[in-house]
Amino acid sequence: MSKELALKPTCPFCGLPVARPKEQVTRRPNEMPVESCSCGAVYACDITGHNLGAAFIEALVFSCNLDWDLAWGLLPEEDYLEKLVENYDYETHLIVPGGFYEGRRISGALYFVKLHPDILEVTRQGVQKKLARAAAISSQTSTAPPGEKKFTKKEIEALVNEYQVETLLNIARSERRLIRELQRLLYAGDELLRFRAADILGKVAAFIAQKDPENIARLLQRLLTSVTGPGSSGWGAIDAAGAIIASLPETFAGYIPALYQLLADTTLRPQALRAIGSIARVKPGLIRPACLRFLPFLQDPDPATRGYTAWLLGNLSAAAARDMLRGLQDDGQPVTFYDSGNLQKKTVAQLASEALAKMEVGEPVHGY
Repeated sequence: MSKELALKPTCPFCGLPVARPKEQVTRRPNEMPVESCSCGAVYACDITGHNLGAAFIEALVFSCNLDWDLAWGLLPEEDYLEKLVENYDYETHLIVPGGFYEGRRISGALYFVKLHPDILEVTRQGVQKKLARAAAISSQTSTAPPGEKKFTKKEIEALVNEYQVETLLNIARSERRLIRELQRLLYAGDELLRFRAADILGKVAAFIAQKDPENIARLLQRLLTSVTGPGSSGWGAIDAAGAIIASLPETFAGYIPALYQLLADTTLRPQALRAIGSIARVKPGLIRPACLRFLPFLQDPDPATRGYTAWLLGNLSAAAARDMLRGLQDDGQPVTFYDSGNLQKKTVAQLASEALAKMEVGEPVHGY
């Protein structure tokens, strides 16, 4: 891309160049990379551009030195100013007005908050100490252990694109950024890449959770929170949540009710059914008590909803669904179906027939 179409980010308050946001070390749910400008403005990075409300809160609270009581007592315009810089690419630290860079869709954003000088005087020293600590830890963890190769974002994306699961699991042993990079790919423009990223994230999370289950629990919280905002499309976050729960169902079964809540949103319902179905495939007993709540979705106007519901009920061997599934065997509407790194088109009728067949032998249908 030409230099004219990719710009270095600058502060919208003072116009000076700003540094790449840093990963925080506070280990709070939903935290985002943050930094500050020399003028005192603090900015948070929403890598995907789908969580701007959370980015605003992150910037405001961090500006207040993580003093939530202070942050919630402030008034816009009177106590602080806010500005949004869109089309930000965290990978290259560039603003891309056209929204595409080297074949990638750029939808990230920097959310700036600048406190009134009187408040800034109180909070600024603490903010700078936290940022200095984040920078120090980042420099310590950015170097791979001796003999270990450090992988770039592009290399990780290529491995996901090629569905190199074992290689990525090996990388997870030493590369702390892998979870973040896989999460970023959940919002890729390519549908198959999103599915593969969600699938692999579940497998990587299962590996990491053996030593650090709290970190994966926080990841699940972030994924599920990210899809509840106004206008959220879910992208690959819901599939990833389902894949993580399915990878360690006994450990993360407590998050299943959050997936049930997503069924009320018609735009998120197909993804939620896929996620629930992936859990039912490996641990049907966790989902079977909720079986009857899925039956009405077999008559949903959306073919994807009907198809994923049929697949889910097949995984549950839900005898109560047999008659309704038989009623779908002439439904020729296509549904995108993912299985082990590949996408294929199946009709609702095919999924219904497969579900009925599995009920006869008591075995779940694989894939999602």
